[in-house]
Amino acid sequence: MEVSGLVWLVTISIIVGLILVDLLTVSSKPHDVMFKEASFWSIFYIAIAVAFGIWVFSNYGTQFGTEYFTAYLVEKSLSVDNIFVFAIILAQFAVPSIYHQRVLLIGVLLALILRAIFIAIGAAALAAFSFTFVFFGALLIWTGITLFRHWDEDPDLNENFIVRNVTKRIRSVSEYHGTKLFIKKDGMLYATPMLIVMIAIGATDLLFAIDSIPATFGVTQEPFLVFAVNAFALLGLRALYFLLKGLLDRLIYLSLGLSIILMFIGVKLVLTFVHEIYDWVPKIPSITSFGVILSILAIATIASVIKSKQDPTAKKKAGRILSRKKLEDTAPKTVIKKPKSE
Repeated sequence: MEVSGLVWLVTISIIVGLILVDLLTVSSKPHDVMFKEASFWSIFYIAIAVAFGIWVFSNYGTQFGTEYFTAYLVEKSLSVDNIFVFAIILAQFAVPSIYHQRVLLIGVLLALILRAIFIAIGAAALAAFSFTFVFFGALLIWTGITLFRHWDEDPDLNENFIVRNVTKRIRSVSEYHGTKLFIKKDGMLYATPMLIVMIAIGATDLLFAIDSIPATFGVTQEPFLVFAVNAFALLGLRALYFLLKGLLDRLIYLSLGLSIILMFIGVKLVLTFVHEIYDWVPKIPSITSFGVILSILAIATIASVIKSKQDPTAKKKAGRILSRKKLEDTAPKTVIKKPKSE
């Protein structure tokens, strides 16, 4: 896939422009996001992603167009689980609802930066060492198996190395002070709960980047498509959160479905490497990947709807891919108690 420097520049400019529009309009003032606003922006970002995919189809052909839409479907699916973990963080730290939009915007910006770095590293590794396909594949298979085993559990923030150590070592207050990360009190600098929330979001973004980038490379090895797919999926992440937050609990089997998708893509990556050595070993075509992934998501969604009707008390869990080893709760209790409103 021959992508000129001008195309890269225009694509990046569009993404940066969308972020600036967001910062200067809907995110300029903290407020509760209603369903109508969330619907508009969600449709807007999906329309942009679809329009970009049509452009890929018309300029680069069916193969790359199919890879783009398949990768976008994977990233959008993973985004829903990402959203659910964000919801857990926002609830655990009792973040006032008017600040949810700003927190998620920062989360999206952090995710874009982290994923751009991982994409550059991943593309270079794949170009230099074809065995990277096996490494990425093994990572996805391991992640998928672990998530499959613990799909009905929620992650524990105290198991996150970054969050655990930050909350252990810094002075903090229990009250939110707008979107401020630090305040001065009695001549000393204190962190507000907002800083801990941002760190938790950033750590979550890092964890998801480690999984989502190999998953996207499992669908397409074109860095341009991987970057575009991740950017467009992330830009719509925030609107999707506000659109789905009332429905998240009903997607009971989504994590189970995602675990199977990760294992499937992992196997596909390993077969891609083996095919280079033994050409009689078949590769999994992009159109087949699209059909398999779409089918798994459809089955998980339908099964979730049936289960939620049969058992209204059943709730979705985000799933966990970290060790079940219980770590000492070192997070300051004052950080996660319900804060005073300003």
